[in-house]
Amino acid sequence: MFKKVFLSLFMAVILSMGLAFAADKINVNTATETELVVVKGIGEGTADAIIKYREENGPFKNLDELINVKGIGEKKVAKWADVLSVE
Repeated sequence: MFKKVFLSLFMAVILSMGLAFAADKINVNTATETELVVVKGIGEGTADAIIKYREENGPFKNLDELINVKGIGEKKVAKWADVLSVE
């Protein structure tokens, strides 16, 4: 019985934390590699490429500029629009 109650409470806490984090978009102009790889479809290589591009070319003015990063196309940018921002 205790195990079931503990598991239920644990899952409730984890799920509520996920919802709290989901509300905030990740700013591609300030995000670290660790923050970027949380996004589905962004691995370490893509995160590093985004950061390198940002360091060499300055901040992104809009998300569409991500297509200038090697390995990122319009479809990926469209998928990430709900979780990434430039602000």
